[in-house]
Amino acid sequence: MSVSDPVADMLTKVRNAAMARHEKVDIPASKLKLEIVKILKTEGYIKNFKKVSQDGANCIRVFLKYDESNSSVIHGIEKLSTPGRRVYSSYKELPRVYNGYGTLIVSTSLGVTTGKKAQEKQVGGELICSVW
Repeated sequence: MSVSDPVADMLTKVRNAAMARHEKVDIPASKLKLEIVKILKTEGYIKNFKKVSQDGANCIRVFLKYDESNSSVIHGIEKLSTPGRRVYSSYKELPRVYNGYGTLIVSTSLGVTTGKKAQEKQVGGELICSVW
């Protein structure tokens, strides 16, 4: 069975693994997913990640991060653009996630970046997801 929205599938796997308190989760690899995972790592939402080859298919192994009370650092992760409804925004109108405490991930002409960096570079694009 094929997946119509692979990024939404990745976000759902990460959300479900975090709620189930798993140590890691494997996701089928793509360039866009790898860039999103890199942003999650730099923003401190996950411990680490690495590319692995499983049965001839490339995967991204994401190691989830928990705080001292063993609750997930990722409180919520939401897909904004869908295949049926793409959401675009200029850099002036990028939404804020939880009044600046969350992270917005945007696909711009300069690559996949956070909302804050897109505003600094004055470039808009497609809103992929928000994490808090």
